[in-house]
Amino acid sequence: MTEKRQGIQGDTSTGPQASVELLITHGVGLHARPSVLFTRLAKTFPCTIEIEVNRSGLWLNAKSIVKVMGARIRKGSTLRIRAHGFKAQEAIHGLEALFADDFGEVRDFDGERPHVRGA
Repeated sequence: MTEKRQGIQGDTSTGPQASVELLITHGVGLHARPSVLFTRLAKTFPCTIEIEVNRSGLWLNAKSIVKVMGARIRKGSTLRIRAHGFKAQEAIHGLEALFADDFGEVRDFDGERPHVRGA
């Protein structure tokens, strides 16, 4: 689960732009499986998509599994996602929905993820 702030901008030099800021609240952060799902979805959009963790100033290619996994996005991290170009807004909405759906992870009846202990 995440909390968010979103922005949309128009810039004629780089085309449409969109961004969102998410607070990572998932117990183990953006581990291997969610990272793969994230990069696979990002690759389906024709725009440039980048991420920044904890306002580091370092923007990484969100379509690169190596970059996303290397960012070590943990619970409590702030993740900023920005997209530039054709379908930028759709990309942000799609990636945001992936987070909102908790990457499709199944929960048991009390809302806990059965495979995550102590989270």
